[in-house]
Amino acid sequence: MICSTLRRVGHVHIYLVRKASGVSKGHHQQTVGSRPAASEFAARGASGNLLELLGKSYPQDNYSNLSRKVLSRVGRNLHNQQHHPLWLIKERVKEHFYQQYVGRFGTPLFSVYDDLSPVVTTWQNFDSLLIPADHPSRKKGDNYYVNGTHMLRAHTSAHQWDLLRAGLDAFLVVGDVYRRDQIDSQHYPVFHQLEGVRLFSKHELFTGIKDGESLQLFEQSSRSAYKQETHTMEATKLVEFDLKQTLTRLVTHLFGDAGAQDQIGWAFGLGLERLAMILYDIPDIRLFWSEDERFLKQFRVSDINQKVKFQPLSKYPAVINDISFWLPSENYTENDFYDLVRTIGGDLVEKVELIDKFEHPKTHKTSHCYRITYRHMERTLSQREVRRVHQAVQEAAVQLLGVEGRF
Repeated sequence: MICSTLRRVGHVHIYLVRKASGVSKGHHQQTVGSRPAASEFAARGASGNLLELLGKSYPQDNYSNLSRKVLSRVGRNLHNQQHHPLWLIKERVKEHFYQQYVGRFGTPLFSVYDDLSPVVTTWQNFDSLLIPADHPSRKKGDNYYVNGTHMLRAHTSAHQWDLLRAGLDAFLVVGDVYRRDQIDSQHYPVFHQLEGVRLFSKHELFTGIKDGESLQLFEQSSRSAYKQETHTMEATKLVEFDLKQTLTRLVTHLFGDAGAQDQIGWAFGLGLERLAMILYDIPDIRLFWSEDERFLKQFRVSDINQKVKFQPLSKYPAVINDISFWLPSENYTENDFYDLVRTIGGDLVEKVELIDKFEHPKTHKTSHCYRITYRHMERTLSQREVRRVHQAVQEAAVQLLGVEGRF
């Protein structure tokens, strides 16, 4: 797919989508750094060991960086757990598309895929979308790799090429996606996306348009293995209008009034957690993984469109500890540290902030100071309990990230 970004609306990314022809289906091998990743603390064995994941075996190599924390989330499929808030959002979107978009024979126009495996090839996640080999989004620091050729999908767009090649031209994909990121109430290494794709033939796009029979999808230009012809302004404007109308209807349904060889189309992506946090007033993204009945029972409703306002659980006090260290001369990324803290502290960690940077005037070594906020969602933490976790973070940072502690 070639994705030409048009604009960003809140957390909704809007694209014109065109399927390119003749793209080589070769796996991309990336350069591997010499320093072990922080996530090795939990999940990695020696290079060559096998990782069992969702019923399949994958050889590990020096690109593997899955943490125990992330592995524990694979296969949970919160979006398919009945009466979970993410399931409610998914079902509401499905209901809207089934009712609003009907094919010629009265059947739903959009098909839904919500059980595709999150383990994809790097070709599916990057190359099929024509993401260049040197693009920053491929960085090991930003993704969870099973090995050099397989990874946990970073977006549901990883399935677009396969579904379009199967002949589909209108579909929704829902699933868990994985990214190494900062730590706060809005970010989690696993979240859920819902993506929509629709393609139009020339006949479908221009039917009902005055003088539509004379309009074309493409301008007179050349096609290569990496780029197709340019779409005409008329085709682009009509597809943009259709996407805007589609999203406007969906947002109104949820909130109330508040490319192919000879086709053109659009795609959008929505974060289910972000929608649920707004719709249900859920304050912390960690709550979606809670098994506390006080949380889950609030979403057991008889009608998926029933209004739900989350009633907060008791707010337990935070325990705050700082950690400072000198950075190694190379191969350090902040996401390595965040992933290490997640792996060791789990969901006890509410937030990690970089509060100070310092460069020594003589040695030119750089020091970082992070503030870690620990807070349990269901009980009060003791300073003694937190101190053990914090000390483990300090020791692991020295051992695995090569930092020099200033503890």
